[in-house]
Amino acid sequence: MALVLSVIPEHTNTIYPIENDEDTYSPKKSAIKEKPGGWKSASLLLVNQGLLTLAFFGVGVNLVIFLVRVLEHDNADAANSVSKWTGTVYMFSLLGAFLSDSYWGRYLTCAIFQTICVIGLVLLSISSWLFLIKPSGCGNEKKLCNQSPPAGVAIFYIGIYLLALGYGGYQPTIATFGADQFNDLDPKEKNSKAVFFCYFYFALNVGSLFSNTILVYYEDSGKWTIGFLASGVSAFMGLILFLLGTPGYRRFKPSGNPLTRVAQVFVAAAKKKGISIPSNGDKLFELEGSESAIKGSRKIMHSDEFGFLDKAATIMDEDVEEQNRYNPWRLCTVTQVEEVKCILKMLPIWLCTIIYSVVFTQMASLFVEQGDVMNKVVHLSNFHLPAASMSAFDITSVLIFTLVYRYLLIPVTIKISGNPKGLTELQRMGIGLFMGMLAMVAAGLTEQERLKWKTPGMDSSSLSIFWQIPQYMLVGASEVFMYVGQLEFFNSQAPDGLKSFGSSLCMASISLGNYVSSMIVNMVMGITTKGDRAGWIPSNLNSGRIDKFFFLLAGLTFVDLIFYIICARWYKCIENREGAEIEEKD
Repeated sequence: MALVLSVIPEHTNTIYPIENDEDTYSPKKSAIKEKPGGWKSASLLLVNQGLLTLAFFGVGVNLVIFLVRVLEHDNADAANSVSKWTGTVYMFSLLGAFLSDSYWGRYLTCAIFQTICVIGLVLLSISSWLFLIKPSGCGNEKKLCNQSPPAGVAIFYIGIYLLALGYGGYQPTIATFGADQFNDLDPKEKNSKAVFFCYFYFALNVGSLFSNTILVYYEDSGKWTIGFLASGVSAFMGLILFLLGTPGYRRFKPSGNPLTRVAQVFVAAAKKKGISIPSNGDKLFELEGSESAIKGSRKIMHSDEFGFLDKAATIMDEDVEEQNRYNPWRLCTVTQVEEVKCILKMLPIWLCTIIYSVVFTQMASLFVEQGDVMNKVVHLSNFHLPAASMSAFDITSVLIFTLVYRYLLIPVTIKISGNPKGLTELQRMGIGLFMGMLAMVAAGLTEQERLKWKTPGMDSSSLSIFWQIPQYMLVGASEVFMYVGQLEFFNSQAPDGLKSFGSSLCMASISLGNYVSSMIVNMVMGITTKGDRAGWIPSNLNSGRIDKFFFLLAGLTFVDLIFYIICARWYKCIENREGAEIEEKD
């Protein structure tokens, strides 16, 4: 951890000043300037986030068990199916971010995707009630379900993928919409925005705590329909609460299609591939005054990285048309070029977070399957503990470490480093990677111990499921550093016209992490099942070696951490100039 802290610096860049004239990008001139935003609206959004998260994890946290017990998938197929579904959830975050930034705005995007969530959960409840949970109460450890009819399976998959679409599109947008309720110009509100992301992740985990305890218990005992229905009610309540807060929200006008702007930069640069770039960035093309070429964005200062793109802003005689007009496919402003550079500079950091998401996704798949073949009886009360409910220790760890970080680590690190943030976002993400690696080591050691306690001829082990507590706690602690750091980092480093896209990068890394996890599982099984070998992740885990799989992930995370440190040292942050303001429009 000390190594990570010492080698990840913080660099800054600046934004062009914006004059306070009639074209300035400013909330004070907004058509809805009377809307207050602030903690009143943000608190409402935090509760909304908690309710939607409860609904989502009410399905997702126990999905792998549902696939094994009700739809009769084997362990490897169920783990892969959950990884692909979870990956799809977070891949849809890019769609939500695109629609939010480009056309719909964050408020409308949140409302539409929450509605899709509710529809998906209604279909899940119908499919389990009418088709899949037959006979009633099946799908627990002792009572098998009848073969599922194709119609019921089809409705089930439509439901879970509508849930994936709805929650995926909602999640990055609600994070950015909550941050929108605070004004960067006000020092108090600027600090509140950073605090909001901590509370945002806190609310997410409070919501999932109910899913990972009460709902998991009902589902594990065969009452799947009750679990799905409770999730649907929670999502509906969250939607109603969100709509009730409409009069008080601070809203922002979308900035148009960013794909066109990005394409224009690359096309303009390609058309001028043979020209020389001015050594002085001030000679590159930019609009006069405070107005930016990108609707709803501030001007960005020229930077030296990815210099080949500066050709797009290099002025040629033929670039200026009649009446001083210009063709954006031949000539782009510095701000437009820098918007593309911001994206390119964030990508290496983002790529390094994917392996962490591979670690994180094991909690919803192999951790649950590992716990399901351990001793789940609480001896003092003879209570049968659902394997998926062990993720409550992850959530508890998140809640504890969020408070420890906020009220203990920040004051201490401020005194040590002199940085008003305590730890930078890059340093926190590095610590999260390191702790994720330790979680995989702990999971591997637990599995080695479990195998020592396995019963010959049985599918389970007599080792207590509470041996999993360290691995869950370590994952939870790592989330506080990695995912909260990611939310802050990508939101703050994204240009004004791509704020939701910045938040969606965090979700997209989880998405790719799930796909990569599925790919690694397939590769490992393909290699380890040659001949008559059972492989590392067979249907009967007592015949496998998932401890080796966990150690493999620990090794990959260590290699990824090295690359992350290199990328973090290279990265130069963009920082909004104090005094720059943001326009609000309905």
